[in-house]
Amino acid sequence: MTDSELLLLSEQVGLALKARGATMTTAESCTGGWIAKTITDVAGSSAWFERGFVTYSNEAKSQMIGVREVTLEQHGAVSEPVVVEMAIGALRAARADFAVSVSGIAGPDGGSAEKPVGTVWFGVASANGQGVTQRECFSGDRESVRRQATAYALKLLWQQFLQNT
Repeated sequence: MTDSELLLLSEQVGLALKARGATMTTAESCTGGWIAKTITDVAGSSAWFERGFVTYSNEAKSQMIGVREVTLEQHGAVSEPVVVEMAIGALRAARADFAVSVSGIAGPDGGSAEKPVGTVWFGVASANGQGVTQRECFSGDRESVRRQATAYALKLLWQQFLQNT
């Protein structure tokens, strides 16, 4: 996905949030803030983007957004339970209406047989208690995996919560 396509997707998400009078936040690990950057590339995004949390380390996940250490120890940072806690913690900390969380292995190293390079978990949660998680395995180099993850996260928010706005 090109930068211009990411911008169009961010604009689409922003228009839907603005129409609802809603806000969003991000909790990012492997994308390193790329989702927040893409969102804030849209002029006027301050009306619907609350804040972003770049929680690259396990310590940051715990300290900034309340991911439980036991969850990290039992499941690892790249797991469904962790992205669930990341999304819920970001929602609470930002007092936003929607949260997107991402944790994955962008490479080139760090993968395993169970979690190969390109494995990314996504969580999207709403303040009304709804949520969805997805696991994807992307191919390509580090930048490609991160770009695909950024696009996927925005599409997941759009498709699951905003499309019918």
